[in-house]
Amino acid sequence: MSDILRKAPADLAGRIVLPGDKRYPRLRSTYTTVGDPAVVVLPESAGEVASALRFARENGLRLAVRSGGHGLSGSGTNDGGLVIDLSALRRVDVLDRRSRLVRVEAGARWAQVAQALAPHGLAISSGDHGGVGVGGIATGGGVGWLVRKYGLTVDHVRAVEVVLPDGTTVRADAENEPDLLWIMRGAGAGAGIAVAFEIEAMDLHAVGHAQLVAAVDPDGRTLRRWADVMARAPRELSTAVMLAAQGATTAAFITAVVASDSPRVIREALQPLLGIGDVVGRQAHVVPYTELVPPSHLHANSGQMPSSTTNGLLTDMSAGAARTLAQASLGPAPVLVQLRSLGGATHDPDSSATAFAHRHQNVLVVASAFPPDERATLAAGWAPLAPYMDGAYVNFESAPSAETFARFYPGPTGTRVTDLWKRYDPDGVLRPRTAA
Repeated sequence: MSDILRKAPADLAGRIVLPGDKRYPRLRSTYTTVGDPAVVVLPESAGEVASALRFARENGLRLAVRSGGHGLSGSGTNDGGLVIDLSALRRVDVLDRRSRLVRVEAGARWAQVAQALAPHGLAISSGDHGGVGVGGIATGGGVGWLVRKYGLTVDHVRAVEVVLPDGTTVRADAENEPDLLWIMRGAGAGAGIAVAFEIEAMDLHAVGHAQLVAAVDPDGRTLRRWADVMARAPRELSTAVMLAAQGATTAAFITAVVASDSPRVIREALQPLLGIGDVVGRQAHVVPYTELVPPSHLHANSGQMPSSTTNGLLTDMSAGAARTLAQASLGPAPVLVQLRSLGGATHDPDSSATAFAHRHQNVLVVASAFPPDERATLAAGWAPLAPYMDGAYVNFESAPSAETFARFYPGPTGTRVTDLWKRYDPDGVLRPRTAA
């Protein structure tokens, strides 16, 4: 029997996975990072999460916490340490249909959440992939397919059940532990381990879904027209744009989602997008929301997408920003760029309401590069874009650091985040590398 099994507390019997276990290959890694942890623990309750956390501390094991495993920084695994994998904590319950209040455990993935809520005519705007875990999104931000209508996922979190680094379990809501609720909505990774959330969902049965392709001129006028359309668009319309080289030019691959099942509303929301340039459009369809985050996304994570990613937020699509974006996928250091529309409901909360403080920006810009020289390529490709950015989003950063912390949590927000991380985690057990 291994030393780990001999030392493990009795309540974790049957929950521990070691190298050599047939389950280990599908539990060792995240989507971007191959890990080699000494032990993976699969808790089925908050008490078992606390026990696993204490076990890691008592044995000097580096700790990683994983909900879905899509996190771009790879922080959901490690080498030689202990991984708390929350995948067994995946219940989804409608607590009150009238108020649309649902309880979602942190290890559920968004495809599972969508499937569970669909019979009730409810949905939560979350990640854009069904395999993304609830915990990372609901503690970091949540820029999903319905973001301009619904807002960020964190904007609708009403309570969080948290295991603190000292092993105690706390309910954080507006009346109880309001500071903990604040930090868990945008910077939760450094305060505690969320095991469940109470989230206010939205009424939604189906959505309009369209795919468009537009040629992007070298000066970026196409992108400026897209940004202008989105600035005037109804809140029901959210878009994501992928910029990629097509020979010597750039093309914009646009996914548009309209949070309505009305053909008239969908048609009127999409029509202005056809005027941004040379657009080839497919017919829009009304589809269940579950088709956007389908169960087919629920694959195991094996480090299958090694990459480096960074991001920034744009307040305005200036001529310089648009021109630089149009050139980013071309030249000697090409990067894959995605643009995600913000505005709408994301602007409703005050910047101090949650630890996600970015409430005036209109576009999220995400840049990625891939092996073999992904870090150098990303650095070179991002350098011309960086001067235009105003803040950043913690969930789309591969290499968090003190410098990126200042962009995630600017000014007074960063001070409050740092203070609360130190209050709830004085020994730095969970503190991310983003810490200042």
